[in-house]
Order: sequence, then structure tokens, then C-alpha cells
Amino acid sequence: MKKYQKRIADHLLQKRLKSKGAVLIEGAKWCGKTTTALQQARSVQYMQDPASRRQNRALAALDPARLLQGDTPRLIDEWQNTPMLWDAVRFEVDRRGDFGQFILTGSAVPTTLDEGAHTGTGRIARMTMRPMSLYESEESSGEVSLQGMFSDPSSVSGRNGLRLDDMAHLICRGGWPLSLGQDEDVALQQAIDYFDSVVNADVNRVDGVQRDPRRATRIMRSYARHIGTSASLQRIIDDTSPNESQQMSAPTVNSYVGALKQIFVLEDVPAWNPNLRSKAAIRTVDTRYFVDPSIAAAALGAGPKDLIQDLETMGFLFENLCIRDLRVYAEHLDGQVFHYRDKYGLECDAVIHLRNGQYGLIEIKLGGEQSIEAGAKTLNKLASKIDTTKMPAPSFKMVLIAVGDYAYTREDGVCVVPVASLKA
Repeated sequence: MKKYQKRIADHLLQKRLKSKGAVLIEGAKWCGKTTTALQQARSVQYMQDPASRRQNRALAALDPARLLQGDTPRLIDEWQNTPMLWDAVRFEVDRRGDFGQFILTGSAVPTTLDEGAHTGTGRIARMTMRPMSLYESEESSGEVSLQGMFSDPSSVSGRNGLRLDDMAHLICRGGWPLSLGQDEDVALQQAIDYFDSVVNADVNRVDGVQRDPRRATRIMRSYARHIGTSASLQRIIDDTSPNESQQMSAPTVNSYVGALKQIFVLEDVPAWNPNLRSKAAIRTVDTRYFVDPSIAAAALGAGPKDLIQDLETMGFLFENLCIRDLRVYAEHLDGQVFHYRDKYGLECDAVIHLRNGQYGLIEIKLGGEQSIEAGAKTLNKLASKIDTTKMPAPSFKMVLIAVGDYAYTREDGVCVVPVASLKA
């Protein structure tokens, strides 16, 4: 049996089980939700087990409490296929009056909960799992701690053992647990198979609506071309039009995009709204991203060698990899990832904002002296606009890079950190 690779979500799950009766783990399929849940579960009910699937659904409708019997925490895997279990879990949590009773896992947000279903507030905690960060897959040395940067960014120090070819491979391979330790061709095939499964099956199963795999492919390809931008829905429609006898309508494209978000394939980044000294209008449109950069590479039909030949595209997909990792690390710190863009064109790729009010500003670059200098200039310009009488100054300013031998702090206080030296 393959050795379990420890995840940052292990700590989050343990923490939530101590404070709630049930924990719902959501996230993209194949990202390791069930395996992680099994590390802490003491009994399990597989709702999609082919040998008992029909019986499970019948019991969920007639006697759901029977499915919840077992040592606790009890894992209910792929619960969303029998959404009536939601209220059953909530009721049982209330009846038992104790924490750490159930773990629910699901790779889709169900659309069929009854209107009268309880929200689960106060009983069921939610947490999101994503594909593995570079630290979790042991490609990052972890010498630079994001948590440490919030307390003392001047102490940043570390080395980067990865080169451009390595990063191109990691972008296309993605953070799928199944790909770790495999030969290169097998590892790269995992993301391709994931993409094929999404467009041919998963995008339909989420709500039972039959969608055209060719349209799903074109929409995902358009999304991949607009990674890191706030491309409008109309822009995506225009992108797909040359391949359509009749232009897709906005509701149709919205239906595809919504389904892809429900199965955690697409995960946009919301806008950050700081207090500014100036009256610059802040753009509030979300920025387009996939949950993992390998899905974008598969949508574009791009492999590692293709990215090396097209560094502009590689830069966008590298940005998606960094956003994935930052989201994983930020959740561990009880924070969120945002982006910043104003009407004058000033942009910041990522802002990590913690619940306690601390925040850090991050620009993402492939590397090289000129791009690092440009990133630092952007960070310092944005920091100078923030009204520190109404909110604290940023805890750190960081240029996150793919290529570069060392992590260090510049004279202007901007940290330069290879993503392969970062951890939570």
C-alpha cells in the first residue's frame, strides 16, 4: 500500500472535529479528500460502493439513521449523491450532543437539497481541500514559512532546488496524489485523464443537465487563456464563437461555468478592498483561475516542452500554481487569498488577508532581475496608497518566483521567495 503523504488539511480536520459535531470536506475529485478523512475516521460508509449503492440510497430515504451507525468519527463518503443525509447528520449531531461525530466528503456541491433542509450552521463545519501544494508533495523545501513572514519578514532565507524545466513539469503534472512517484508520462497523464472525465461526464452529473463535451472543452480552453485576468463572460463567449454555428448565449455559458465551479474545477479569486488614501475606484470582478494549473495545461493541450517554448503562457499557468499553493497555506493560517486591481491599472496578483487583520501583498513572476524589479515596484506603489490610519501596513511584500537560487529580503523590504522554498 502506498504510504500516506501528510496534508495540511490533516490539522484543519482535526481542529474542526474538536469544535463541531460534523465536518464537511469539499473539493475537486482525486485531490485526496477520502484518504485524508480515513486517517481520522474510525468507521466508514462508502455511499458509491457498487455492491451496495442501491441499498444505500434506499436506506438514506427510508432509514438514514442506520447509515450513521458506527464508531466515531464516522466517514460518509460521497454523501452528495444522497442529499437527504444532510438533515439526518444534523439531527443526529443534535441528538448526541457531542463533537467529532461525522466526516462528510464530496466532490460536488449538491443542487438537490430540499428547500426545507437546514443549513447545518453550528453543527456542520465546512473545509475545502485542494490538490497538493509543492510543500505537501515534497517539491518545496519549506525553508520559508508564510506564517513566519507575517511575524518577521526580514528573516527570510532559503534555497531553491528547482529549475525552469522542473517547474514546467510540475505545472503540467499538478498536485494530484495519484501522480506522485510515477514515471513522467504516467504522472502527466493524470491531469489529462482528469480533464477528459470532467468534460465528458462530471460536468453533467453535478445537476443532471446534459452538456456538450465540445462546448465544455472550448469554455475551459478559453478560461485557460484568461488565467489571472478578469475576463468578462462576453469575452469567453466571443472566444468560443468561431467554433459554433450559433453563438452560445450568456445563460448557456453561465450554466457550464457554474457547473465547473460546483465540481471545484474552476475557483476564481475575489477582489480585495483596502482603505486607500486616494479615491481610486477598485475593480471588484473576480480573477479567473483553475483549482490546479494542470487542468489549464490539459485544456490547452500543452506539455512541459510547450511551456518552455512559450514563456508567456507558462507565466500565467505558474501564477495559477502559486495561487493554488497560497490558498492551501492561507487556509492553514485562517486566511483568504484575494487580488487587487484599480481603475488606473495598478494590480497585485495576490493578497493574503488573515482573520486577525494582518495581510501580505504578493506579486508572482517567473523570475529574472527585471521582472523581480517590476514586481517590487508594484508592491511598493500599492503599499504607499494604503491609508495606514484606517488599517495596518502590510506585514510583508513578496515577489514569488519560479526561478532563482535563493530567498532573500531586498533593501526596500520586499522579500523575493522561490515558491519551491515556501510552506505554510
